Amino acid sequence: MSDATLMQQIRADLTTAMKAKDKVTVRTLRAVVAAVQEAEVAGSAATSLDDDGVQKVIAAQAKRRVEAAEAFDAGDRAEKAADERAELAVLEGYLPKALSEDELAALVDETLQAEGITEKADMGKAMKAVNQKVAGRADGRTVADMVKSRLA
Repeated sequence: MSDATLMQQIRADLTTAMKAKDKVTVRTLRAVVAAVQEAEVAGSAATSLDDDGVQKVIAAQAKRRVEAAEAFDAGDRAEKAADERAELAVLEGYLPKALSEDELAALVDETLQAEGITEKADMGKAMKAVNQKVAGRADGRTVADMVKSRLA
């Protein structure tokens, strides 16, 4: 995304989607802009989020879409689940590419070896080290399960 910040890119894409009358993209990107603005004013002092902060907000939005789609599926609301998945597809365009299971396994093994972590008692230390390298490219539960299995 060249020199533009992620938020500038999202706003430009929102304008393009509005001109193209792409309702799903418009609805999704408006939700992202609102969530970022909300995150910026949350807490004791207003701040401006950098690209990493914006990506965290987008990741949270994506997780909500996944959970909502699963809930709609469970409630026999296929059309609503499809809407959520369409929004998820838009959000995924702004997130880093997810790690494959093999890539994640290699990263976990490499990190545990580099840190010298072999005991289950060091799970917290292991998770901190692995999460720094994963940086939002894998689901937290998947990472935790993989670390736990390596330390068992």
